Amino acid sequence: MVQDSTRAQIWCGGPGIIQSFDRAKMTATVQPAIMAKVLNPAGVWTDTALPLLVDCPVQFPSGGGCILTFDVAKDDECWINIADRCIDAWWQSGGVQPQAEMRMHDLSDGCVFVGQRSQPNVLPSGVTAGAAVLQSNDGSTFLALNPTAQTVDITAPGGSTITADVSIVGTLHVTGQITSDTDVVAGSDSISLVNHVHTDVQVGLSDTGPATG
Repeated sequence: MVQDSTRAQIWCGGPGIIQSFDRAKMTATVQPAIMAKVLNPAGVWTDTALPLLVDCPVQFPSGGGCILTFDVAKDDECWINIADRCIDAWWQSGGVQPQAEMRMHDLSDGCVFVGQRSQPNVLPSGVTAGAAVLQSNDGSTFLALNPTAQTVDITAPGGSTITADVSIVGTLHVTGQITSDTDVVAGSDSISLVNHVHTDVQVGLSDTGPATG
C-alpha cells in the first residue's frame, strides 16, 4: 500500500485537452484527460477531474534556425509530458538553470505535444501512404511530398500567394478549361497569356505594339 501511494504521486505523462493557447508565449492551458481516483471522507472512491495545467510550453518541430508552427485551438487533443524536476527557472530564462523548487514529477511542470489523437478524432482519410503531408483536418487543402515519385502536390481551393522572385527550371504547364481561373497573367496590367492581343500590327520586320489583356 505504501508503494502504491508513493507511485500515485508520481506523474510522467498522459493525454490532455487544450483549453486555451497563448500565441505570443507559445504556452497552453490544458485539462488532463484522465481523471484521478480520490477517496472521499465516506471511504468511497470517486473519479475526479485533475486541475487545469497552466503555462505549459507547447512543442513545435524546430532546429537549425527553422521552425514549423501551426495554430492551436481549444479542444485540440495533446500529450502532456511531465518533467522530472522543476522547469520554472529554465522556462523563464533558458540555458542551464538551478531548480527553483525541489519538486519532482509534479503536474505543474507539464509540457505539451500537440497532435495526439483519440479514435473519435483520427483523420477521416487516414494517413497518406508513401508521402509526407501537411494538410487541413478534412483533407481539402494539402501539400504532399512523395520521395519515391520525387513529386510535390499542392491543392489549395482558396488559392495560393507567393511573395518572392520565382525561377522555374523546366516546363510550366497550365491545364484545365481555359478560363480566367486557369490562365496565366503577368504585369500590373494583368496581361493574359491565353487571350492577349497585340496592337499596331505591322507588315514586314517591324515590331508589333505591346500586348494587351
